[in-house]
Formats: sequence, structure tokens, C-alpha cells
Amino acid sequence: QVQLVESGGGLVQPGGSLRLSCVASGFSFSTHAMAWYRQGPGEERELVASMVPTGGITTYADFVKGRFTIGRDNAKNIVYLQMNNLQPEDTATYYCNARWYHYDWGQGTRVTVSS
Repeated sequence: QVQLVESGGGLVQPGGSLRLSCVASGFSFSTHAMAWYRQGPGEERELVASMVPTGGITTYADFVKGRFTIGRDNAKNIVYLQMNNLQPEDTATYYCNARWYHYDWGQGTRVTVSS
């Protein structure tokens, strides 16, 4: 049974930082490209960042380039998202999943950026 468990969200002021984590289980994590997605209030889920299985190649949505960094630890089946210089428009629930095949979504972790 596939499980994706996100954590690390919270309330942060504009300009602040958070580090999200996602623990994956039930599938061959090290052979999957992984990604972070987000869904803001009343919006569709969108791709934020992705990373190939080996970690050597990353891609980012234009709206997070230079601020967010995706990482992974294949030994621990964890994918990370370091988020710096957070802005109110980054407020959303953040999810991880495989990049090219979507397993059942986890509960996500809520990020609120507000002063």
C-alpha cells in the first residue's frame, strides 16, 4: 500500500523559510522521479518542483525558481522541499507524489504565509 506523508508546514511571515518533508512507502522510491505540488484555496493543484531518481536533475516552476530547492534521500525514502523567501502567494497545501505516475495523494501539509 502506497503512503505519502507530508510534514513541515506551518505559519510563517513573508520572507521566512520552511522545510517540508515527505516520507514515501509502498513503491520503489529510488526508481521514481519525485515532485512537490501545491494547491491554493480555490485553485487547481500545480507542479512546484521535481527531481529525477538519482537527484542529478531538478526542475522548478517559474514562480519558485531561486527560492525553493527540492532534495531527496533515497536511503530513507524522503523527498524534501526547502522554501526560502516565502510570500503570501505561496500559501497552499503542499503535496508530494511521483512525477510521472500519481499514486493516491497524501493529506498534504499546509503552508500559510502571512504577517
